[in-house]
Amino acid sequence: MNKVAGFFTELMRRYLPDPFVFAIGLTLLSMVMAMVVEGQGANAIIMNWGKGFWNLLSFTTQMAVILAMGYVLATAPLVDRFLNSIVARVATPRGAIIVATLVGGIGSYLNWGFGLVIGGIIARKLAVKVKGVHYPLIIASAYSGFTMYGLGLSASIPVLISTPGHPMEKLMGVIALKDTIFSVPMLLTSLAVIVTLPLLNAMLHPRDAKDVAEIKEEPETKESAAGGHSMGIENTLAARMNNSRLLSLLIGLCGLAYAALYFVQGGTLDLNLINFLILFIGVLLLGTPANYVAKLNEGIKTISGIILQYPFYAGIMAVMAGSGLVDTISRVFVDIATPQTLPFWGLVSSFVINFFAPSGGGHWVIQGPFMIDAAKAIGSSVAQTSMSVMLGNAWNDLVQPFWILPALALSKLKLKDVMGYTVIMMFWVGAIYIVALLAWGMATH
Repeated sequence: MNKVAGFFTELMRRYLPDPFVFAIGLTLLSMVMAMVVEGQGANAIIMNWGKGFWNLLSFTTQMAVILAMGYVLATAPLVDRFLNSIVARVATPRGAIIVATLVGGIGSYLNWGFGLVIGGIIARKLAVKVKGVHYPLIIASAYSGFTMYGLGLSASIPVLISTPGHPMEKLMGVIALKDTIFSVPMLLTSLAVIVTLPLLNAMLHPRDAKDVAEIKEEPETKESAAGGHSMGIENTLAARMNNSRLLSLLIGLCGLAYAALYFVQGGTLDLNLINFLILFIGVLLLGTPANYVAKLNEGIKTISGIILQYPFYAGIMAVMAGSGLVDTISRVFVDIATPQTLPFWGLVSSFVINFFAPSGGGHWVIQGPFMIDAAKAIGSSVAQTSMSVMLGNAWNDLVQPFWILPALALSKLKLKDVMGYTVIMMFWVGAIYIVALLAWGMATH
């Protein structure tokens, strides 16, 4: 296993560019494919790309907020003590790898944004506390748990199609969660991933100490040692307001009161509300406005890659949708499908398409209609076909720089440092998803 890991790690080190270069390459590739495969003119391609470039602006902002403010929440004293209590019980490098994978996986199952942040945070803590931990592997392991979001409570496609009034309701109806993420086959798939993936990741840890790259700790500054700010020294009105626990308490309680009323009145959990809760819980836990601002300034350093690169993926998605490439790719697989195997081919086509359209919601908008038409035409399960698109998305995310960016930002590693490991994890998770979907399809037809 170590030889396999070494092979892929060296391969990525030599040939894998930085995520921004990867995004530029995918942009140019999608344009060439639109021209060669679909016969679309250069002017139309450039116009589609430019018009769609800012289509993910709202999502980009949401992701920047969840990462920066999630960092604040995850480093708040109460949360920090809880994570430290977990870390204190871990004594071996392989144990650290297992714990990082479990925390990232369970966190992502509950909510993908929370999982991305909390996994990276605890991976860093484990790397500092447990000597001999291979830092790139533990970061990759924590991130690998992100695939659990496709089976979890925030899986975008199953949650969307279970909501009355969703955009494709006339085509496919409303599909209850008991038929998708809470079906017996998908619950068993979740169990298989969360049990076996940590063990696989532990097996990837280098045996030879000379192959281990430990975390390089940064020296603590005077400000961070003092709580992140130096605004409480002066006894002025401004300083007292900056360090007022009462102000933080009042505004924090207002935020929680709104969230409670929102749920009482029938509101549902979405990304905006998650960010709202993360912000105001963080304000309460940090204690004072000055503490919160100081920690937020640290967190903002982690979001530069997201702000730069997400618009490029929006442009890629626009080229794919505007040219018809998504339908063409799907049709290649669907044309050879049977009612039993359509979910399998949906998984594979979704995996390919996710390189170019890595947002679950955006992915479904452009691939979903064709897949559901195909399922109805050949008599395959609409619920299974929908889950196949979701799992293809979550499977590909293991090697999709779009989603690895937050982990890289938190860890300060480069893409080539972790991708060799996530490729191996991708093969394993893919095997689980393929077996699950084929078995599910065969059992119901």
